[in-house]
Amino acid sequence: MRRFFFTTVLALTGILAGVLPAPLWADGEQAGEFDYYVLALSWSPNWCEIEGDAKRSEQCDPSHDFGWTLHGLWPQFHRGWPSYCRTVESPPRRAETAEMADIMGTPGLAWHQWKKHGTCSGLSAPAYLNLSRQAYDSVNRPQIFRKLERAVTLPASLVEQAFLQANPDFDKDSVTVTCRDHHIQEVRLCLSRDMQPVPCGRDVIKDCTLQDAHFTPVR
Repeated sequence: MRRFFFTTVLALTGILAGVLPAPLWADGEQAGEFDYYVLALSWSPNWCEIEGDAKRSEQCDPSHDFGWTLHGLWPQFHRGWPSYCRTVESPPRRAETAEMADIMGTPGLAWHQWKKHGTCSGLSAPAYLNLSRQAYDSVNRPQIFRKLERAVTLPASLVEQAFLQANPDFDKDSVTVTCRDHHIQEVRLCLSRDMQPVPCGRDVIKDCTLQDAHFTPVR
């Protein structure tokens, strides 16, 4: 009877092993599995005021004249997002991340964006960085913000309206504005995998509703 019991347990274990789902990997989702991209543009002077100056970031040196910088190009699900994905692709070389500093502020940010988001794209590191630049270049960044001579407060909705005016292919469901510490933080634009405007998912399309958000001029 005891031998029959253990034989039965072993048989059931084998059957269940083929039926039950495999355990989730702890080191991230499968690369290339996502629904659309979020292109995140950061207003550099505000980031410097909130965080960058305290870090003595090179990005905040007035000689660079940064306005809207590329925070990242993020693979996204309709709900949620992948990160730190398993990939067979090699990380970018130092020269490749350095080449992104003109639109991202620092090479370190380019490296971090590859590690957290680029690995989920299913692309090689050079292809992901090139696509990030292509996405950044495809968006018209309203020049009016670069003409500010002093800090102002404004409704966050005005920033969204300015981007929609400058980019008529987008609509209000494809663009959202975020705030942080009472400052305009980012403009996020949603793009298909072939870089066409698409509606943002519910967890992305959460506009900042401040009527008096701080906006500092280019340094």
